Amino acid sequence: MPEFSKGLEGVVAAETQMSFIDGQQGVLEYVGIAIGDLASSSTFEETVYLLWNKKLPTQAELDAFTKDLRANYDPPQGVLDMVKGMPKDAQPMHALRSLVSALSLFDDNPNANDVPAAREKALKILAATPAIVAAFDRHRRGEAFVAPDKSLGFSANFLYMLNGEKPTDAMTRAFDICMITHADHGLNNSTFTARVVISTLSDLYSAMTAAIGSLRGPLHGGANEGVMVMLNELDSVEAAEKYVQDKLANKDRIMGFGHRVYKSKDPRASELQTLAKQLAEDTGNMDLYDKSHAIEVVMEREVAKKGIYPNVDFYSATTYHCIGLKLDLFTPMFALSRLAGWSGHVIEQLEDNRLFRPTTNYVGPHGVAYTDIANR
Repeated sequence: MPEFSKGLEGVVAAETQMSFIDGQQGVLEYVGIAIGDLASSSTFEETVYLLWNKKLPTQAELDAFTKDLRANYDPPQGVLDMVKGMPKDAQPMHALRSLVSALSLFDDNPNANDVPAAREKALKILAATPAIVAAFDRHRRGEAFVAPDKSLGFSANFLYMLNGEKPTDAMTRAFDICMITHADHGLNNSTFTARVVISTLSDLYSAMTAAIGSLRGPLHGGANEGVMVMLNELDSVEAAEKYVQDKLANKDRIMGFGHRVYKSKDPRASELQTLAKQLAEDTGNMDLYDKSHAIEVVMEREVAKKGIYPNVDFYSATTYHCIGLKLDLFTPMFALSRLAGWSGHVIEQLEDNRLFRPTTNYVGPHGVAYTDIANR
């Protein structure tokens, strides 16, 4: 029988030029550029261009890409009408999954999956999805939708549509860094899902919808919500020691720690830790950051030797809270960013496609006689 790898661990299923991960050394690169350099110097728009084109843009190329993106900020009116008809207690990730799927209904040729068509659809989905998320959140709050401001970049425009006022430069930059650090991460579960779907020569909308469904799970994108729940359970910074010790004694998972790939600190966590501390100071949330740091100190003492370190979810929770996002919007923020990575992988898959069709090892019985129902 073929060798079995539970969870496909260690199985190479695709080739990519988008992101490189060295889990032992804690390295993440996009097209060869360290994530720290991109977080400190780039923008989300430039990072998306890099992932989709495998090179940094010239100023003219970036200007043209940004212009195209902003021109597609408005979702179809039919999708916004759907938002108005949704239950106000619906979960945002379920709403997002359904509404991204609904975008296909307003595409004259939704099944086109040649590479140029996929690029065009990817840009339109990426551009319009922030307005969809913001509209749903305002709908459930009973507030009027805020139309996109096409003079604003991706991050500033989203925060403007969500809150009805233009964000500060610090908030915009913080959100942009979150978008950059979450944009791509190898063949993670949701990216694999997107590539599997498009390998059937389905369509981009189906691939993105399936990827959103994968991301929603608490073992994937939903983990950052779990981190915030954990921090809210702590009455004080001092309570972190007992909280962690009790969890470890009961062999419970500490949310935001450990990663299938990294055996050292997730480099995205390092970038977000610095950002989270700065935002906490600016917004009066140092208690929240201090709780996070206290948990990390205990975990480093107790389990770092086992290769269990903070991952990207751990400090992104504090960052999103300081920006003012509701807890159940944390995972949709992950999706807004990861649409860039999913789309890039779908384009790569279409450029050299082969249908994913793994096999299984049958471990059941053989030669079992059929028993008539009267004799069972």
